[in-house]
Amino acid sequence: QVQLVESGGGLVQAGGSLRLSCAASGTIFSINAMGWYRQTPGKQRELVATITSGGSTNYVDSVKGRFTISRDNAENTVHLQLNSLKPEDTAVYYCYADIRVSSSYRTQFRYWGQGTQVTVSS
Repeated sequence: QVQLVESGGGLVQAGGSLRLSCAASGTIFSINAMGWYRQTPGKQRELVATITSGGSTNYVDSVKGRFTISRDNAENTVHLQLNSLKPEDTAVYYCYADIRVSSSYRTQFRYWGQGTQVTVSS
């Protein structure tokens, strides 16, 4: 069993900051990519940021320069630092992790966190 638990969402004024965290636990052999999506009502889930096991990162254009993704491989966690927040960043943020549960590549699956609400007021 693998579980991803998110924390750190909340309500903040425009221009403020939040830090989201996501911790993976359970039967974990290795973790490859990790990242964050976000979703607002009526819209498709949007990929916000990704980070590889080696630390390479990618961001959607709308958050470049404002959000920073990082990971702690020893703790099986991924973080998303959200700075200079805008009302349009309001969404439910979901973390994911591509986790292998054994030495076999066939046992790699994508796991999701439960989602955390980020609300930015103008």
